[in-house]
Amino acid sequence: MSTQAPAPSRREQILKEAARLFAERGFHGVGVDEIGAAVGISGPGLYRHFPGKEAMLAELLVGISGRLLTGGKRRAAEGEGAGRTPAEVLDSLIEGHIDFALDDRPLIILHDRELDRLRDTDRKLVRSLQRQYVELWVEVVRKVYPRLAEAEARACVHAVFGLLNSTPHLGRPGALPGRAATAALLHRLAMGAFDGAHGADGAASEPKGRAAVDEESARGS
Repeated sequence: MSTQAPAPSRREQILKEAARLFAERGFHGVGVDEIGAAVGISGPGLYRHFPGKEAMLAELLVGISGRLLTGGKRRAAEGEGAGRTPAEVLDSLIEGHIDFALDDRPLIILHDRELDRLRDTDRKLVRSLQRQYVELWVEVVRKVYPRLAEAEARACVHAVFGLLNSTPHLGRPGALPGRAATAALLHRLAMGAFDGAHGADGAASEPKGRAAVDEESARGS
């Protein structure tokens, strides 16, 4: 039985190319004809899929916020159902966000540059989805680090998102370590941020995440 992922739909192809072009040249620097050319159809042909560039931008930014939340909920539910520890669930959340940060860099750039171009209703929806995603993390983080106050945990989560979402600024893809090495580095940095915040008041460290334990085992610690 084939395990290949299904080919992306024409709509998905359009969104991918639109994200790339918007990130490279800015929303106003890209025309509908150029997006159409990138996927091999005429500019006017795009209107069979989207009413305009604004609709593409909205679907990109609302879509990724929704996917992050859905993916985070799935990882948390699967971890709970499998009897995993809160530290293991946090590991899984970090891994999922790292996948996004490494594979969807154009969307990070778009969010930073173009969010204010969305209609109020779409922008509010993005913010609502993001708040839910943050609170999902806060709940898990406080289980791993119970001495962190809620406000401190929330600040930590935002700080870790800022760290992980810095991938567009790390340099050209070819100048970075391999994907696996970069993912492992980001994971260590994220866990270090949480551990550091928890240890700032002199509290004993909570159980380390799986990545840290695996690394120590590999060193023979």
